[in-house]
Amino acid sequence: MNDNINLPAPCSGLRIGDLAPDFTARSTAGPVRLADFRQNWLILFSHPADFTPVCTTEFVALARAADDFAKRDCALMALSVDSLFSHFAWLRMIRDRTGVEVRFPIIEDPTMVIARAYGMVGTDDADSGTVRTTFFIDPAGTIRAMTCYPANVGRSIPEMLRTLDALQATGEKQLAPADWQPGDALLNPASVSLDDVFAAEEPTDWFLKGGAQ
Repeated sequence: MNDNINLPAPCSGLRIGDLAPDFTARSTAGPVRLADFRQNWLILFSHPADFTPVCTTEFVALARAADDFAKRDCALMALSVDSLFSHFAWLRMIRDRTGVEVRFPIIEDPTMVIARAYGMVGTDDADSGTVRTTFFIDPAGTIRAMTCYPANVGRSIPEMLRTLDALQATGEKQLAPADWQPGDALLNPASVSLDDVFAAEEPTDWFLKGGAQ
């Protein structure tokens, strides 16, 4: 049973910059509350169902990369409509088949109230068959990025790490260009001053400006 706190109306359409809705729920790591993860980064991601092929490969890959996320002060938290005991059985199967133990919490959401509050499923959806959504939440509890994949396409863990690196590197003031990787130069925001536009040495210097690495 989920004890949800301050959840918005179903399918409220969360956007980047919104405060991630708080909730408490049972998980494979015991009771969890989203607000308890404040002060650190958190990636909250959903999957359609336990004992499915794509989800199994994702969880193995994420468990193997858990230390890489931890080095970035980022916790992982998964969500599924399946029951806690289904999660346990699935994780045992994963461990026995691959040798990988999935230790990050997997939330049970049998009524889909959390998934609906986050806009992962629609109000009329009978199941979560199309859910594969990821929320990147900063230490203040703000949603900084979101991705959504169809059920038949798995996430890229290197891209999740790259997105996290970019969010942490840019903060509120700089920009990460296309294909940015840690160690690459960042960009500065474009000037909003006409004087800067006219004073720029090159025609693009006022809006295409290199920043720190």
